[in-house]
Amino acid sequence: MRRAKAPGVLVWGLAMIVGASPIASTGASPARRVIILGIDGMDPRLLERFVAEGGMPHFARLMAEGDYRPLQTTMPPLSPVAWSTFITGMDPAGHGIFDFVHRDPTTLLPKLSMAEARDPEKSISLGNVVIPLASGEVELLRKGRAFWQILDEAGVRSMIFRMPANFPPAPTRSRSLSGMGTPDILGTPGTFTLYTDAPPANAAKITGGTVQRVAVADNQVRARLVGPKNAFRRVERPRRPGRPATEPPQYDKPDLTIDFAVYLDPEASVAKFEIQDQEFILQEKEWSPWVPVRFTALPLLAHVSAVGRFYLQEVRPRFRLYLSPLQISVADPALPITTPADWCEDLHAALGYFYTQELPEDTKALTHGVFSPLEFWEQAQFVYREQRAALDFVLGQFEAGLLFFYFSSVDQSSHMLWAADDPAHPAHDPTLKGKLRELYVAMDEALGRVVEAVDDRTTLILMSDHGFAPFYWGVNLNSWLVEKGYIRLRNPARQEQYPLFQNVDWSRSTAYALGLNGLYVNLRGREKDGIVQPGAEYEALLDRLAADLLAMRDDRTGRSPVSLVVRTRRDMTGPYAQEGPDLIVGYDWGYRSSWESPLGEFPRRLFVDNTEAWSGDHSMDHRHVPGVLLSNRRITKPEPALYDLTVAVLDEFGVPPGPGMIGQDCLGESFVGRP
Repeated sequence: MRRAKAPGVLVWGLAMIVGASPIASTGASPARRVIILGIDGMDPRLLERFVAEGGMPHFARLMAEGDYRPLQTTMPPLSPVAWSTFITGMDPAGHGIFDFVHRDPTTLLPKLSMAEARDPEKSISLGNVVIPLASGEVELLRKGRAFWQILDEAGVRSMIFRMPANFPPAPTRSRSLSGMGTPDILGTPGTFTLYTDAPPANAAKITGGTVQRVAVADNQVRARLVGPKNAFRRVERPRRPGRPATEPPQYDKPDLTIDFAVYLDPEASVAKFEIQDQEFILQEKEWSPWVPVRFTALPLLAHVSAVGRFYLQEVRPRFRLYLSPLQISVADPALPITTPADWCEDLHAALGYFYTQELPEDTKALTHGVFSPLEFWEQAQFVYREQRAALDFVLGQFEAGLLFFYFSSVDQSSHMLWAADDPAHPAHDPTLKGKLRELYVAMDEALGRVVEAVDDRTTLILMSDHGFAPFYWGVNLNSWLVEKGYIRLRNPARQEQYPLFQNVDWSRSTAYALGLNGLYVNLRGREKDGIVQPGAEYEALLDRLAADLLAMRDDRTGRSPVSLVVRTRRDMTGPYAQEGPDLIVGYDWGYRSSWESPLGEFPRRLFVDNTEAWSGDHSMDHRHVPGVLLSNRRITKPEPALYDLTVAVLDEFGVPPGPGMIGQDCLGESFVGRP
């Protein structure tokens, strides 16, 4: 666990020009350089199809003259789980990450699985000012050592750029930038703001963003940026009616805010912005560059820096202004995002400001209609261009050892663009038809740039953590548990009205679902109101649940929505099996957990058509969604898995597997491609 304080020779490229033999020499000793290109969500079926259609010469060459296999992913095949397995060479029971969210068994409330922030334990209050006596902490919850930490101990330096499930970054003497798990400045996965004088009808239901109503008066708009809570201030909560006068007061931390103004041209669709000491002009449908801001917590003593991008969506007749989630500033980070801490300075000097939040593509804005499909594509392409520029930078810095570089674009766009190319999808909208293929072609260009850095002592690995499938139908698993009698509701007439299991009668309920694939037993001595006895009763319940899940049938399609059930404590290896779900549910092709069920809601319909923009997914039976593995070394296992690749990376430097690793080396000793 990680706690952090919070305040070359162009071998292949030349070969393609002159027609020489391709990739690298045979008989090489273990490589002194390894380059890993991690492309989240790249799917083997789509890759093979797009390569066959032409336009991806670098992938075609590596697949033909190097080696290529589908790569077994984890169960569940969720990004934080899969990347944690690659990082540690362990399955979820070894690294302790089973989903995006876990649950606290003492409260049954969900919590983020990758990192946890804690306030200082001691402070002094002087009026409404709070003075911490120690720093707060941000803890990385992933267990086990990262493979680059093991390489560190063997004297091999690494450069790790945006590794998922690595916030705060694991302690290392190497250079690293955190990836998935890194929050925005509010501490959330990403919260945008829509400023408008005509809030949309769904404003109260928007997740991943907030709507701020503003007024347009004399062609001016006055608005406010909302930042994190001010840890140095406190405000007293209003006293409840009837609360005894002797009851001590309760306090909250106020929001940090910054006022800004927008001046609208009375005739043209253009506006001038004033925020702190900055002015800039935007036309309608134009994005601003990154705008740095500084929230003052205590004058002259404490501040929080952030950066955001404005998008002037509409001037009139409605006023609509989008503000990206405010990012941790790479120039002045409020939370630890790099090792060493001052690598931020080099990144900022070379790249300027950029998205530091875990998954920057704003899928929520498209899901809730704040973005049109084309606006989402434009924003996602900006993210890709930032990541592509960063690739050039790190390749220019890389000399020896290991380099890992991560792209998020394929994963996030596959979620949102699947239906554009799938006329059978309930959410089919051809607006962005063909754009996903464009993104794969862009990845081919990126691979070509990496190939320029490959010499005869470099092992090249391209991998993805999982693939993709359509998300046609949602399964309300908690509602199914009610129908089968595993959950009893206190008031069945109000089944749909309460989130977070608030209507559950735990004295008569034996199992519940939380997260995208997890199913838990209401176990005595573990859950706060557990009733199922450990031992024989627990095992018999798991047997019955597994049988019922596999027998589940969707009468609308005539199909079985569940094709795999994993028993965590029986089927996984590692000391943290007890912290995971009791069962992990693998949905069949086309099915996935509904949006409501993961957080304890109970819609009456068991199976629903997915009409959301989020139309592709991978949180299902892992056998349906393998990732990809390509290399200029021979792949020696017919069905390599993520944890095998971890061992193979270490072996490239002659370093043995770390304790608890369960994989086997899957790369051969010699390069391939030359006669």
